[in-house]
Amino acid sequence: MAKLTYAMMQSLDGYVCGPDGELDWGHIDEELHAFANKESAEYGIEIYGRRMYETMVAWETLDQQPGLPAVEQEFARIWKANQKIVISTTLQEVSSGNTKIQRRVDPAIVRALKLQSPKGISVSGPTLASAFIAAGLVDEISTYLVPVVLGGGTPFFVDVTTHLDLELVEEHRLERGTVFLRYRVRH
Repeated sequence: MAKLTYAMMQSLDGYVCGPDGELDWGHIDEELHAFANKESAEYGIEIYGRRMYETMVAWETLDQQPGLPAVEQEFARIWKANQKIVISTTLQEVSSGNTKIQRRVDPAIVRALKLQSPKGISVSGPTLASAFIAAGLVDEISTYLVPVVLGGGTPFFVDVTTHLDLELVEEHRLERGTVFLRYRVRH
């Protein structure tokens, strides 16, 4: 059975984006991007909410820009190859390949995907992840703690009222101070 992982970057003070929705981390270098590429390649399905999808969909064409670093070209290839599901009641159409819209979180569909997928599944976006956590669908939580303090914004956990017992199963420190942490959710 495929693992479903809530995977996001977050600031040291626990935010996935700043007060105005900005994502200027300032610490994403080649080493971090290469590590994230390796992590992303472990997934075959990526599940997004509308806002996260609208942020990520740029990868559909970024690899066509002249001079794009090889590590970013690799991420674009990984992103385009993965199946993407956007859970949204407002998005009318998608602008990327391998992408479909689902109108609501349906635990039965997600459980079926977990049984069928030969690779892992990721969910990105704290609001969407909270629904997956509440439904007991999340097997792992992976985060990149970026050494920046945003002072506010969207927290890594939004409206999570479920107690989670976590076990640290992987940690990796990158040169510029970002720390990758993977936790297994004990069900």
